[in-house]
Amino acid sequence: MAQYMFLLYDTEEFYDNITAEDWQATMKLHNAFAEAVEAAGASLFGGAALEKSTTASTVRQASGEPLVTDGPFIETKEALGGFYLVEAKDLDQALALAKLCPAGNVEVRPVMDTGEGSTPPA
Repeated sequence: MAQYMFLLYDTEEFYDNITAEDWQATMKLHNAFAEAVEAAGASLFGGAALEKSTTASTVRQASGEPLVTDGPFIETKEALGGFYLVEAKDLDQALALAKLCPAGNVEVRPVMDTGEGSTPPA
């Protein structure tokens, strides 16, 4: 089994006018997704929703010195809104599960093995 990070991207306008009822309906969709992952024989190791990108800070290494700035300041229509860490038998299963995820866009990326004896990526 391999681990895959599901990075959930969508517009943040969703949060601007959401009602409590719509929020609960969305959470039910995500709970159903978690159940579907388990039903498929895969595992969900974690996940979280993230606050809006306006609450972010960025730490950049500038000439070897860390520089902290407000926000990501990336011009994009979509922002990282959450993630899941899923263990699946292979990439095909991970992609099939990502299709069930109730997010606008899901980036599926294998988690790199950095344990002792691992080799650098090709």
